[in-house]
Amino acid sequence: MLKNPSGSNSRAAFRHRPFRYYIPARFLITVASEMQAVAVAWQIYDLTRRPLDLGLVGLAQFLPGICLFLVAGHVADRVPRQKILQVCWASFAVCSLLLFAFTLHGLSSPLPIYVVILLNGFVRAFNAPASQAFVPLLVPQEDFPNAIAWSSSIFQIATITGPMLGGLIYGLTGRPTTVFASSAAAYTLAFVLLRQVHVAAVRTPGPTSGRTVLEGLSFIWRNKIIMGAISLDLFAVLLGGAVALLPVYAREILKIGATGLGILRCAPGVGAVLMGMVMAHWPLKRRAGLIMLWCVFAFGVFTVIFGLSHELWISLFMLFLIGASDSVSVIVRHTMIQLSTPDEMRGRVSAVNTVFIGASNEVGQFESGITAQWFGTVPAVVIGGVGTMVIVAAWSALFPKLRKMDNLLPDMPVLDLPEQSAREAGAAAD
Repeated sequence: MLKNPSGSNSRAAFRHRPFRYYIPARFLITVASEMQAVAVAWQIYDLTRRPLDLGLVGLAQFLPGICLFLVAGHVADRVPRQKILQVCWASFAVCSLLLFAFTLHGLSSPLPIYVVILLNGFVRAFNAPASQAFVPLLVPQEDFPNAIAWSSSIFQIATITGPMLGGLIYGLTGRPTTVFASSAAAYTLAFVLLRQVHVAAVRTPGPTSGRTVLEGLSFIWRNKIIMGAISLDLFAVLLGGAVALLPVYAREILKIGATGLGILRCAPGVGAVLMGMVMAHWPLKRRAGLIMLWCVFAFGVFTVIFGLSHELWISLFMLFLIGASDSVSVIVRHTMIQLSTPDEMRGRVSAVNTVFIGASNEVGQFESGITAQWFGTVPAVVIGGVGTMVIVAAWSALFPKLRKMDNLLPDMPVLDLPEQSAREAGAAAD
């Protein structure tokens, strides 16, 4: 059982200097990415006026991750994670500068944008598992649940700030180049802050083999609660990816322009950050699995209502509730995975988790683009929301242990670890 020496201190994670430096750096990284995403989506839709092209952005982001996740996870367990993040964040800045240069030169086709987005996806493939596995090194284990709740909340604040800034800058200047330059500056500042974080390097494990590379997959497969949680997120968000079609809603349905697109994109973040703060002060103590399932079901309901809405205030409120309900699933899943995984395997397990997240977000974006091209924008969103509700009902039956999971904290479920990893996890806890 975890014992929290900070008692009811809802800001326990901020007592630790590495966490205090890393969190603003991650905030800047997310703001830069969100600003850039708004500019890229609006720029591509302005060039082509086809929802399918918005879906291709998601596919370009995801393909490198699915191809490289085993390698990226293994690297995150072999190379100091801070060094990986430094290289990745510098590379993100380079991608922003490339977008700036291509746009400044003039674009008649979205192809150069797709090339840069593909490169950005390659960098993300290595950044995501290293980033997820890096957070447990910043605080003691007993303060990690608090760190996850705050990290999630601050991440969501960045997802609010980024689209608002991106949409505002694009709307005021009428050019994406200013947005891309601002993103490059934010990435650079985050890189400088990351250099101020000092943590002990993760020890290098034993010799590499095919078995060690695949351990992340086998670990998740053996532990059905984790498997159920991350696959639920995969299929629910895969189908309920309304955010990908927000440029169509902003331009053609709600008619609110690029600045309005930024407001729409930040609405889920507002809901998520408020829910994250609630869970930082009052973490789930009872019926965590059942609450998570109901929240994902609600995610589907709110997606359907958003899809049918032609009123701005209803659309914003539904996006707010979508973010709030999704936040519960994110916090439960990340806390469960990181606390139950031995540190020497966190990179590989996080890489698998990243693929599931990437599939739900980027492939979900591609799926939304295709269904919108086939059936129309509103039917695509409604079908996705209904599909999410069906998935929750199916997963409730397929993974009864997930549905019956009671206390998330402080009594974590006992997971099926390999004998050696269980001994090492026990030694680390001691």
